[in-house]
Amino acid sequence: MTLGAWALVVAVVGGIAIGSYAALHQNSFVDYIVMGVASFGITVPNFVLAPILSFIFAVVLHWLPAGGWGDGGPTNLLLPVISLALPQLAVFARITRGSMIETLRADHIRTARAYGLPTRVVVVVHAMRAALVPAVSYLGPVAAAVLTGSVVVETVYSLPGVGRYFVLGALNRDYTLVMGTVVLISVFIVVFNLLVDILYAVLDPRVRYE
Repeated sequence: MTLGAWALVVAVVGGIAIGSYAALHQNSFVDYIVMGVASFGITVPNFVLAPILSFIFAVVLHWLPAGGWGDGGPTNLLLPVISLALPQLAVFARITRGSMIETLRADHIRTARAYGLPTRVVVVVHAMRAALVPAVSYLGPVAAAVLTGSVVVETVYSLPGVGRYFVLGALNRDYTLVMGTVVLISVFIVVFNLLVDILYAVLDPRVRYE
């Protein structure tokens, strides 16, 4: 689960940061570049992205290892994490950008700016909380995509993990291993969805769970 956890952190933090930056520079050159890269990340699945990154950075440039866990250092995790996180990071960036642009046009944001508050305070304190609600709603599907996508990425990079054991169990017709892996992934998805509901209520005061 190390690969999935790192990929989830990179996707969430990177997507929110990039989307917010693009929203603050709407219709600029930076905004177009960010959204272009995000569109590329959405359209290219990880089972295509992983071999491409491995070929470029491991086979051609020899900058990073092609696979294997090695000593568990960052160089061994860099390509797998990017392959797994980039599609979800792109989605988070697009969602956050759209939500942030809409929030920055709200009346309370205009009022905060009229009081002379710095842009950083307006964005971080007043706009970010409301803009994060749609992004938080997508955390559940992202967790599912990361956990299921790790099956392909772990196989491509020959990494030990739940995804690789699932593939080996299916190839060897080890139905006990397959069912156990499915149950484990299902539990993680249910827990993430529960955490998303709780976080959604914290961010949006209009939502109350009895």
